[in-house]
Amino acid sequence: MIIRSLELQNFRNYENAHIEFSEGVNIFYGDNAQGKTNILEAVYLGTTARSHRAGKDKEMIRFGEEEAHIKYFVEKRGITDRVDMHLKKSRSKGIALNGLPLRRSSDLFGIANVVFFSPEDLNIIKEGPSERRKFIDMELCQLDKVYMSNLTNYNKVVMQRNKLLKELEFHEDYLDTLQVWDMQMVKYGCEVIRRREQFVKQLEVMMKKIHSSITGGKEEITVSYEPSVRAEDFKRELERGRTRDLKARVSLIGPHRDDLAFLLGDIDIRTFGSQGQQRTAALSLKLSEIEIVKERIGDQPILLLDDVLSELDSSRQEKLLDSIQHVQTFLTCTGVDEFVKNRFPVNKIFRVTQGTVNSEN
Repeated sequence: MIIRSLELQNFRNYENAHIEFSEGVNIFYGDNAQGKTNILEAVYLGTTARSHRAGKDKEMIRFGEEEAHIKYFVEKRGITDRVDMHLKKSRSKGIALNGLPLRRSSDLFGIANVVFFSPEDLNIIKEGPSERRKFIDMELCQLDKVYMSNLTNYNKVVMQRNKLLKELEFHEDYLDTLQVWDMQMVKYGCEVIRRREQFVKQLEVMMKKIHSSITGGKEEITVSYEPSVRAEDFKRELERGRTRDLKARVSLIGPHRDDLAFLLGDIDIRTFGSQGQQRTAALSLKLSEIEIVKERIGDQPILLLDDVLSELDSSRQEKLLDSIQHVQTFLTCTGVDEFVKNRFPVNKIFRVTQGTVNSEN
């Protein structure tokens, strides 16, 4: 699986850009705030319909413009597809595959699979539960359209239920409608919980192996799913906690409050691990993500590495660099350092300067 080319129009700080990629390692270098990460963001957005950093489409449209356009060609198993995406300030994004409009953004999933790794991901272990839920959801949404549908529906139900809980302070006669949202919340929430449980079991098997390799067998990591409530108990616990929800005016249980636990022996490294232990676990997590995608799709995902090498020590760099063999990789850095040139083959180098991209080889 490789992305052959990318075209940008009025995306972030790019007025117009056309980039032809190598099927190996593509390095984008330049000073900070020149637009390197924007290229990776465009690839990620174009393949998942979501940005890894922006909340709204209008935030990604070039200042002073009304819409932006992303176009790329992806080749998979000898077949080339063209994806077009239009971002608009006042309307939802439009997506077309080979010139045919897609009815739902979720129809884009599976056209290309990407793994994004940024310095922020190194803090995923010590950050709050929302970041770890985001990791699970972004991975499962790429691999499982049914999960994405259930998660989308669940989030909509929770939003509506929370809105109703707030309105009940002034409209007590709305109380009977709460049961309708409860039924929907349990229906979709149970599916989300069960699928997350399966995923985390698979994740732990992969992480144990990778983490042991990184630490030379000195540490054994345990990964466990911490659901807010188990699927078989969700209906009962939601009913039992209704009074509490009414008082708080918010839904206090459900998969929107799940977490992942990471243990080294009896030590919960989310709270008590050293920075080195937390970063090793984070690296193991991202490398496991690559392996899970490979196993699921029977192909190599595309890797997006956003200035992450500078945040790792030499031993962790080696483990990450080992993972990009035979994988199309987009890597950003401030300079094409000698350690990069000498430690793995670089197929194409681009210099990024104020929203312009120039190939140097």
